[in-house]
Amino acid sequence: MAFPIPQHVLKIIELLEQNGATEVLLVGGFVRDAFLNIHSKDYDVEVYGLSYSQIRQILSPHFRVDIVGQAFGVLKVGRDVDVALPRRESKNGLGHKGFDVESASTLTPQEAFARRDFTINAIGMRRDCSFCDPFDGIGDLKRKLLRATSPAFKDDPLRVLRGMQFAARFGFSTDSQTLQYCREVLPEYPTLSKERVYEEWRKWAVKGKYPEIGLTFLYDSGWVAVFPEIAALINCPQNPDWHPEGDVWTHTLAVCSQAAKIVRAFKPELTEEEKLYVMFAALAHDFGKPATTRLDENGTLRSLKHDKVGAPIARVFFEKMRAPTRVSQTVEKLVNEHMTDIVAPSVRAIQRLANRLAPANIKLWALLRQADAMGCGSPERHLSPQIDLSALSGEPVAKKIKFQIDFWLEAAERIQLKESAPRPLVNGRDLIPLGVKSGPQMGKILKLAFEAQLDDCFSTREDGVEYIRRAGWLE
Repeated sequence: MAFPIPQHVLKIIELLEQNGATEVLLVGGFVRDAFLNIHSKDYDVEVYGLSYSQIRQILSPHFRVDIVGQAFGVLKVGRDVDVALPRRESKNGLGHKGFDVESASTLTPQEAFARRDFTINAIGMRRDCSFCDPFDGIGDLKRKLLRATSPAFKDDPLRVLRGMQFAARFGFSTDSQTLQYCREVLPEYPTLSKERVYEEWRKWAVKGKYPEIGLTFLYDSGWVAVFPEIAALINCPQNPDWHPEGDVWTHTLAVCSQAAKIVRAFKPELTEEEKLYVMFAALAHDFGKPATTRLDENGTLRSLKHDKVGAPIARVFFEKMRAPTRVSQTVEKLVNEHMTDIVAPSVRAIQRLANRLAPANIKLWALLRQADAMGCGSPERHLSPQIDLSALSGEPVAKKIKFQIDFWLEAAERIQLKESAPRPLVNGRDLIPLGVKSGPQMGKILKLAFEAQLDDCFSTREDGVEYIRRAGWLE
């Protein structure tokens, strides 16, 4: 296996070794990702046997060196290399900030690596591509196992959520002792920064190839309890005719798994922000079911209006972790409309839906609909009788579902509403020549005109003005 180390990183290591360092190791994500054949853009170098000031003096003549964390012994060298001293930490309180950190160049790699979260992140690589692996991280990479390096894992409860997103990214299982450590620090969840919590969820969404495994990690560690909106999905029953796969939790795992596959396969490629919206909407789309699921008069399980009930629950879920406003608003709109079915995608239906979805859009909605259908144990129920699927006779249901989604997307593309909301064609300036002055009357007419536009009564500004003349609203 090749581990191509860039020339500028090799030069940094060589300069430090030539000037007295007893050991210089590439550590962390670069080494882990190299074993997993994942490209890494950032490089972390840990230096033994030199002081902070010595490292700076050695490297400054050759590179731009910036101080990014003197308290932690970290120097930014160039744009992509962090050079650090090994650190000694001692717990002094609760939370991921509840410990003292001391740079200590005299530590051994084994002592320093024991402070790291997981063994797969506690592998050091030398310039000659030999390894320092005191906790068998290489073995755990081969075993596809997340394992804490030591009981020091418990010093930082944020590591539990890092475990969630690592499980989602790599599809790894977790050993029982690590899960026990997670359960022991569960009471410290309230000490975590909300922004840091959101960041781990963001990585789960945009980097996770196996998001369902990340959610399973939450369940197995007991940390699903700190997210009551998610915990409520567990054992919430569903109509077996529509959902033979089981409860809402099982369905949500499947929808998230399908969503991750769909966003990776979609062409043209989605932006990171678009992936985030689809994955978060997949997670939250059925948040309304626990509050709405009950037996009807015929003894059939139903979750009436769970989309409308779940939308504000989804918004609050992300607001609580201080997600950007656009994220919580976009996900709320997608959840609110995830049961909407354009059986025949007319101009009116598309315009109405696009308007309701903003700031989300029909592209994101269609991908969520596809994931929801494919995450259902009976996806064929999601096929619309209004769309001609005869050309796909004998094809798998997944292909038919995608054809249906593409049919909707193409219809929205034709009227340029696939990725945007409709804008009013008529504005106040157009009403002034008709004798309408600024004020409540103008506002009322513009609102009526926009509603008519959404109903496909006109499609140009000129036709809109003429429509207003004939509607009798000017009287």
